[in-house]
Amino acid sequence: MKIMIIGPAYPYRGGLAAFNERLARQFAEEGHDVKVWTFTLQYPSFLFPGKTQYSTADAPENVKIYRKINSIDPLNWMKTGKELKKRHPDMVIFAYWMSFFVPCYGTIARFCANAGIRRMALVHNMIPHEPTLPDKLFPGCFVKNMDAFVALSSSVIGDIAQFDRRNKPKKMSPHPLYDHYGEVMPRQEAAKKLALDAEKQYVLFFGFIRKYKGLDLLLEAFADERLRKYPVELIVAGEFYESEQFYADLIARLPLAGLVELRTEFIPDDEVKYYFSAADIVAQPYRSATQSGVSQIACHFEKPVLVTNVGGLSEMIPDGKVGYVVAPSSVEIADALVDFFENKREKIFSENMREEKKKYAWSEMTNTFYELSKQLK
Repeated sequence: MKIMIIGPAYPYRGGLAAFNERLARQFAEEGHDVKVWTFTLQYPSFLFPGKTQYSTADAPENVKIYRKINSIDPLNWMKTGKELKKRHPDMVIFAYWMSFFVPCYGTIARFCANAGIRRMALVHNMIPHEPTLPDKLFPGCFVKNMDAFVALSSSVIGDIAQFDRRNKPKKMSPHPLYDHYGEVMPRQEAAKKLALDAEKQYVLFFGFIRKYKGLDLLLEAFADERLRKYPVELIVAGEFYESEQFYADLIARLPLAGLVELRTEFIPDDEVKYYFSAADIVAQPYRSATQSGVSQIACHFEKPVLVTNVGGLSEMIPDGKVGYVVAPSSVEIADALVDFFENKREKIFSENMREEKKKYAWSEMTNTFYELSKQLK
């Protein structure tokens, strides 16, 4: 087939770009002609909360990426839609995660209507973690202009259904492994690369920092006196997308100075393996969620995971087998961490994760698109 993926990709950075690039590579390995059309302008700079939208790494190999789309230019949307219709791919996959892109995506998709081009939505979030009024009004327009939907968790399938009056085909396919960050390396070597004490144990919080991700809950849990029995520290690795001062004040008040390692810059792809290889357990104390690429990085590196029972996080982390599923409560998070270190559960959880990760091949994701495509013929 001729397949087009529309959404973030190099030179843009982050999990969505990584996902689209890896998905394109999988389709190509399965024999298809795949192109990714990404943005010339993704966000106006004043709307972007981080320091930069752009990657400093080399372009990914074996992925055909073209910068075509200006997210705020209606004339560009029409031009892109006309070109897409002329090229006539068999399938167009729109990577969707927020309502800001609905006017752009909807306009492009309308040019493919009634042209024998299957318009597939790959929905990461239907309703954002921190919704605004447009997030409640615009998604219906996006849903109207799609033919079928793939979501990464059952909770997102439910969110799509709220806007779908025609009961269009939908399938859930779990977030595949992020397996492009390299292989797990010896813990001592990883700690040395990060200038960490290899004799200590580490809880890892990874990814950009926003209120819904619950870092404050994790810090409060980490202040539990029971954890002081162990040589354990917390690594916070990721860029602040909100006030850094709030967390600095919290660390000082608890107090946790000397127990929290702040690496609060964007973590380049080639350094990700060091953080996950050095960690004993990965903590995701989210207040709200759909699914998480962080869980699938941890799964790839065979690391135990602590998640909260929100959204679809618990779908990927069997409680007591590869980690913990707890309420978004500092008390329950602390109880789980104490159990982990007190009962030395890292080895058995990691062994179980080695088996669990076999479920999350990228071929499962592409097969989901093939199955939906057949339903549309």
